[in-house]
Amino acid sequence: MRRWLAMTTFGTVLVFLLAMPLGTSAAGEQAGGTLIDGTGTPIGTVQLAQTANGVVVTVNVTSAGTLAPGDHGIHVHAVGKCDGPDFTSAGGHFNPRNKQHGLDNPNGPHAGDLPNFMVGASTASQGGYTFTATTNMITLGPGPTSIFTASGSALVIHAGKDDEKTDPAGNSGARVACAVLTAKAATSGTPPSAPVGSATAAAKTGGDGRAFFIRRLGDG
Repeated sequence: MRRWLAMTTFGTVLVFLLAMPLGTSAAGEQAGGTLIDGTGTPIGTVQLAQTANGVVVTVNVTSAGTLAPGDHGIHVHAVGKCDGPDFTSAGGHFNPRNKQHGLDNPNGPHAGDLPNFMVGASTASQGGYTFTATTNMITLGPGPTSIFTASGSALVIHAGKDDEKTDPAGNSGARVACAVLTAKAATSGTPPSAPVGSATAAAKTGGDGRAFFIRRLGDG
């Protein structure tokens, strides 16, 4: 069975079909953390919710000017520490299957890899922008892809764009924001999921032949 990863930001949905086996975890499990900059100042929040289709990752940045306009690498890291200013304490990407980095890498991806966080010029100056992705490469429950290992986990945002293929982090530059991820009480309701809607789709082929589709809401 194929895994899939969907990303939404500023009206765009990206759906990636990844040829990796699905993990197992019960829907309703949640996690989260406070996003900080290199000085330790809170600049937003991170929320994770386990659904039947995967883990929904939502990042809300509330501080204007934290991220420059453009694309930013964003990944789940293998250590639950966010010591500034460079956040190297968070270790490398979460990678329990010992893959190479990158959604476009034929020998990848890391389980913690996510599509780029796209920031528009107007939202960068105003603050209050959001990244949402759904991934089946991690779980919040027990199992080999659970992010709750003995060393914990963190979510890290980089200064530059992730090229999605170069080890170890896609040449995405310095680490500029970090959140330690901690488990929260599971909910009995329906967790949030990535939005879908009428759209036109353009197919591309990754380095290993897997397909992914770029869909823009409202185009259709």
